[in-house]
Amino acid sequence: MTQDLNTALLMLAIGMITVFIILSLVVASGHVIIRIVNRFSSFVPSKSSPARIRTKEKTSNSLRPAKVAAIIAAVSAVTNGQGRVVKIEPNKD
Repeated sequence: MTQDLNTALLMLAIGMITVFIILSLVVASGHVIIRIVNRFSSFVPSKSSPARIRTKEKTSNSLRPAKVAAIIAAVSAVTNGQGRVVKIEPNKD
């Protein structure tokens, strides 16, 4: 019985270590990919530049300025000032 228990514990330890290593590799490769994309992408956000918004000006149901300000404030709060609103489109529903 102890031999079976030892084998089971050994398999449990090997499985948990394997899962930990694979998940660590996934997280590390994700960080590397993010850094590479951020380094070579042409989009460079500037903290001092105001948010620029492109809206469809020719449509009759344009967004109200209060809604646009609320969206910009929400994005800024959620991303700690790192995010930038580029385009706002109304739902087609």
